[in-house]
Amino acid sequence: MAPFPKPQAITVDGGALWLSSRKTKRLYNLDRATLAVTWECAVPDNDTVWGATKVGDDVYVVCGADAADVDARRIRRVRPSVGFDPAFSVPCPDGMGSHLSHDGTSLVLSQWYPRKLISIGADGKPGRVFTAPHQVVGHCFAQGAFYLATTTDEGSNDYFIERLDPATGKCEMLARLGFSARGLAFDGANFWTNHREVDQVVTFARVE
Repeated sequence: MAPFPKPQAITVDGGALWLSSRKTKRLYNLDRATLAVTWECAVPDNDTVWGATKVGDDVYVVCGADAADVDARRIRRVRPSVGFDPAFSVPCPDGMGSHLSHDGTSLVLSQWYPRKLISIGADGKPGRVFTAPHQVVGHCFAQGAFYLATTTDEGSNDYFIERLDPATGKCEMLARLGFSARGLAFDGANFWTNHREVDQVVTFARVE
């Protein structure tokens, strides 16, 4: 079980995890082995952190209001043990975005309903765009490819793991999850995601 309700964003940081809560509006650093919280901070403006990725010493997050009719999400930077950096705030393309990864060169933002992955340059401008075959509920970059958690119907248990090859843009189905996942991370051996509605952090072996 997660140590707080409604886990949303998730990313791996060595022996730690970064998670957010849609309920508490906070960002947490957890011990990966025990899920004990080691540090936490409030999200400015009572926003929700929807997605997160660790890049170097910092955590980059997608923030925005928890409102279906508001498309004004932004990418923010968090300094671990310090908090949100007021000097960094980049608007998401068209105000939309949910999860983040880093492909070794750029941040990559996913947009759920448009089914897009968009690279974000150092200047904050969108670059290369990939289109996924299904709605993207989480993604990460691992072993030279993007791994996606996807769904065809968010109200069902039809959720999947897919792999997108950045060289070709082609996507292949790898496995069925069978629950409403949120977020996706990889620790070098296993994947991590959230079953938000039952307050669970879930880990499973890498799929081929």
